[in-house]
Amino acid sequence: MKKIEAIIKPFKLDEVKEALHEVGINGITVTEAKGFGRQKGHTELYRGAEYVVDFLPKVKVEIVLEDELAERATEAIQQAAQTGRIGDGKIFVSNIEEVIRIRTGERGGDAI
Repeated sequence: MKKIEAIIKPFKLDEVKEALHEVGINGITVTEAKGFGRQKGHTELYRGAEYVVDFLPKVKVEIVLEDELAERATEAIQQAAQTGRIGDGKIFVSNIEEVIRIRTGERGGDAI
């Protein structure tokens, strides 16, 4: 099993969700996040005072899935989230040793 974590621009969430649904992914977890990389943030003017906005709004999408779906899911996220501009985000893929459904006690692929 794999866990895919994608940090994307908030306005791309619906497109990513639809792309994952088309690949056959039914469950995702979404968290609001703030961060920066090369994008670095920007300067804004508020009531005459200038200040730096370091952390930009992002969305973190998390999916746990079977190994066979991982490549198609990462490709779907990449295509749906891409704008071609700096700050499009990152995709992280890691191994998951075990999944347990709390309600039933199911384990592994059945628990997903």
